[in-house]
Amino acid sequence: MTSLWGGKTRCVVTLTFDIDGPSATLRRNPELADHPSAISMGEFGPRTGTPRILELLDRHDISATFFIPGWVAERNRELLKNIGERGHEVAHHGYLHEPPSSLEPDEDEGQILDHASDILESITGERPQGYRSPSWELSANSLQLLHDRGFVYDSSLMGDDIPYYVGEKDRRIVELPVHWSLDDAPYYTYMPVAGRTATMSTPNDVLTAWQWEFDGAYREGRAFMLTMHPHTTGRFARLEALDRLIQHIKQHDGVEFMQCIVLAKLWVNMHGASP
Repeated sequence: MTSLWGGKTRCVVTLTFDIDGPSATLRRNPELADHPSAISMGEFGPRTGTPRILELLDRHDISATFFIPGWVAERNRELLKNIGERGHEVAHHGYLHEPPSSLEPDEDEGQILDHASDILESITGERPQGYRSPSWELSANSLQLLHDRGFVYDSSLMGDDIPYYVGEKDRRIVELPVHWSLDDAPYYTYMPVAGRTATMSTPNDVLTAWQWEFDGAYREGRAFMLTMHPHTTGRFARLEALDRLIQHIKQHDGVEFMQCIVLAKLWVNMHGASP
């Protein structure tokens, strides 16, 4: 098989973590600010789940990408510094987890992008080059706004399982596609106060599903991107499932773990900035 990635690389694996904290809960339903238990579920992510994930990544010598809303970053500055110091990428995830497609008339998408970028840069010393829209819902203007601000990639769409270009001609950026089947939230989320009461999947079931997805990506020489949330995957059994998945992936030759920004720039180098 001729490698899509060049050299001996057969499959690219990207581990990503959205540190939403309680921002998504507050954005979806501000009334839940008065529900301490619901808020504490999100707070587990930056407080406990993320440090555990960082230790796991250290053990496996893997560099990952962390998408962080500006609101969460403001409240966890030392955590962000730690993420950057460990060599991981810090990327943009809105300010208060606002899906661009559902902004109110008095909310300006460009201002939200700039405000959150300023916050992340003030903490890490680097302006984010990658963006993931909260809830994976872009607006009709998102891609143009991202391009005009110098973002290298977006990671919100589902049109392929390898990178591709999106946006208008001469204003394109790289898309690093995602999918709900490779996101921990649909499998594990349970919050009765928010009306989310579907039966939680077992970590073993999720591990099996993700192993099969990786096996297919490896067989076809494609990309494999996981989206996880520290308040979800940071729990012991779920983190054990991730550990076992990484061990499974590492048994295969020709696999390369990459940050999103590294993958996006590789794609640009291989295929040009605006085909």
